[in-house]
Amino acid sequence: MMPAQLLRKARDFVDSGAFFTELGAMVAYRTESSRPEASVAVSAYLDEVLTPALVGLGCSVRTYDNGDPRGGPFLVGRRVESPGLPTLLCYGHADVVEGQEGRWGEGRDPWTLTAEGERWYGRGAADNKGQHLVNLAALRLLLAEQGRLGFNLTFLFETGEEIGSPGLAEFAAAHRKELRADVLIASDGPRVDAATPTLFLGARGGVQILLDVDLRPDAYHSGNWGGVLRNPATTLAGAVASLVDGHGRIRVPQLLPPELPDAVRESVADVTVAGSPGDPAPDEGWGDTSLTAAERLYAWNTLEVLSLGAADVDRPVNAIPDSARAVLQLRYVAGTDVSRIGEVIAEHLAKDGYSMVDVTVAGRFPAGRTPLDDPWVGWAKAALERVAERPVTVLPNIGGSLPHAVFTDVLGLPALWLPHSYPGCLQHAPDEHLLAPIAREGLVLATALFHALGRPTPELPLPRP
Repeated sequence: MMPAQLLRKARDFVDSGAFFTELGAMVAYRTESSRPEASVAVSAYLDEVLTPALVGLGCSVRTYDNGDPRGGPFLVGRRVESPGLPTLLCYGHADVVEGQEGRWGEGRDPWTLTAEGERWYGRGAADNKGQHLVNLAALRLLLAEQGRLGFNLTFLFETGEEIGSPGLAEFAAAHRKELRADVLIASDGPRVDAATPTLFLGARGGVQILLDVDLRPDAYHSGNWGGVLRNPATTLAGAVASLVDGHGRIRVPQLLPPELPDAVRESVADVTVAGSPGDPAPDEGWGDTSLTAAERLYAWNTLEVLSLGAADVDRPVNAIPDSARAVLQLRYVAGTDVSRIGEVIAEHLAKDGYSMVDVTVAGRFPAGRTPLDDPWVGWAKAALERVAERPVTVLPNIGGSLPHAVFTDVLGLPALWLPHSYPGCLQHAPDEHLLAPIAREGLVLATALFHALGRPTPELPLPRP
């Protein structure tokens, strides 16, 4: 069991304001990976924030260039206490989405951490600077208290997660030896709700699909030509409805998972979706109603229309448009075969009479999932519940996406995620925030988990290699 004084120090680090001050300094770096001009801020964040933090943990630190020109550098810190000890791989991402200045409430500046009650507003406060600060601080507390971690540590930071982690899988493959570990424990994404400690084991993947109906070079008067010229917008609407109906139900069997495993169904049986104040309520009758809301979100696929348009929707004229476009996204769970998704959709549309619709796969990121019965899952849940003093929810995966598959499929590791945020944190939007109670409990949980890794007991032994 974690010593009481270490538990107290974890809580005091947040309650004293030290965590807030350190996070404020991190938020001030404008590490927007979607803006090439932000590469200077990204490099400064690695050099001025993360490198000193890792050196303070006794790590040797090295920065690597990214072989993919779309992505930024990688930072790896390594501390080896003994070759015979287990090795922990941690992960975080230094980049954030665009700040969206001028759109935040109450005139807030996205690059200045602002406390309003229990909400700490700032870009990256929840995604991901506040979350990797929790883990860095937990390791720091553990090392200061004990003089050693009791395990070897490798910490990997990337700088392009918000733009799809370009180059990460290739970097991991090329540096397998350096990144070799027994388990990944990292923090990103949300808890199931603000009040529930959560461990999740993977992420849904995503495929972006463009549907284009480009029928002629000009628009034609709707009175003179209506009824004899095919309307691209009408055609596009029909094509979309052929793939996913007006109630959110996928109509192409090949876009669905092959099954919903019993273990996955059982893991989300008691999970409530939208359990925090201010969350939108799930809509009745939306999606596959044979599934629960939790099953639809965490264990099934969804095909979403992200944008849809033809001509000038704000200033329409009396003309049949020349073209129309829709952008769709398939969010899918592990086990779904998306290798031929473009061909599958094109074949389905042609069979349904929409051969004039062009299908383009614009981008994709893989799904991944650590098996629910992996021994590290049971170990982590037991270690967390000893200090949380209430059940910890284990999700098969979150509904969103992370580079989980890099760790499971490329590095061959069990990968566990201990999130320190919640669904209503407004990540990727104006007014992103971290909740102070989650930061406080998150630091306690992370410290306890790392303590259990370095101090196994007969009651809580480490899984065998």
